[in-house]
Amino acid sequence: MSSPPSCSAADDTLMRNRILSTKLYFDVPPSKVPLIYSDSYDISFLGIEKLHPFDSSKWGRICKFLISFGVLDKNRIVEPLEASKDDLLVVHSESYLNSLKESSNVAKIIEVPPVALFPNCLVQRKVLFPFRKQVGGTILAAKLAKERGWAINVGGGFHHCSAENGGGFCAYADISLCIHFAFVQLNISRVIIIDLDAHQGNGHEMDFADDNRVYILDMYNPGIYPLDHEARSYINQKVEVKSGTRTEEYLLKLDEALEVAGRRFNPELLVYNAGTDILEGDPLGRLKISPDGIALRDEKVFRFARKKNIPIVMLTSGGYMKSSARVIADSILNLEKKCLIETSGDPKTA
Repeated sequence: MSSPPSCSAADDTLMRNRILSTKLYFDVPPSKVPLIYSDSYDISFLGIEKLHPFDSSKWGRICKFLISFGVLDKNRIVEPLEASKDDLLVVHSESYLNSLKESSNVAKIIEVPPVALFPNCLVQRKVLFPFRKQVGGTILAAKLAKERGWAINVGGGFHHCSAENGGGFCAYADISLCIHFAFVQLNISRVIIIDLDAHQGNGHEMDFADDNRVYILDMYNPGIYPLDHEARSYINQKVEVKSGTRTEEYLLKLDEALEVAGRRFNPELLVYNAGTDILEGDPLGRLKISPDGIALRDEKVFRFARKKNIPIVMLTSGGYMKSSARVIADSILNLEKKCLIETSGDPKTA
């Protein structure tokens, strides 16, 4: 796929108007913490969702763990709105959104072939609506991060989806959307994406090809999906970690990468794609990172943001084992213990 053509002035004005008229950016009271989740995130589709290795109930289980730990009060979670068609058109074309009205196309994107047999109205409600809610959460997270210093969307991170192509369980380009909304609504001009999911983030790489406002640090296993060599050419800082890489080596490479990124780029927002498919035993990531290694990884990225005073948005992205939900919850608990976020006391405002 070639890089998208540059927008005309009319297209640019239309995009700005769509962003400025969105309902996704709403004021969140100080009593809420910048942790975003909706019960609608979880996908339940007559049991068919179990045909994909992704744990489509992981988002709800993360919150249940956090509530059971006493880290989070359910009443203080922020519920996002669903991204509307106008919101999605900020990045996606009309033709791509229309392609999602064919159940067979959605089945290919989410890699569950039987979905092709269902009426599209059911697919919209059971699969695409949860994704659109998560997109709304990712977009809102940038606003909350700017106001509070950090925000976690307990979902999102659909980094294989670009303006014109979905794939790899990613139907909407929430990372690209989040950044375009932030450019206009938050008046920022420099964003770093730190993508530490095991898979290459080819979607946002295609969307920001040659866009010098966005710096991409992608640390991924080069021997697994999506093997997108064109998109790799648009990564500002590639860190390849081969199958079998263990925790110590991984964290050392991350330390070096963060140091380089800190020297090369001075961002106003950090979008952190924190996939847990790097865990040892994950059938798709093929890396060997321990649960404690995940917590340390997340801590390092949040410390990087804190040190540079950069608002940080964290997305949970990929993770294909039932244990991922607990690992993510434990990592968020660790961030709280290290005072890198605050979920239980009085919320901080910027």
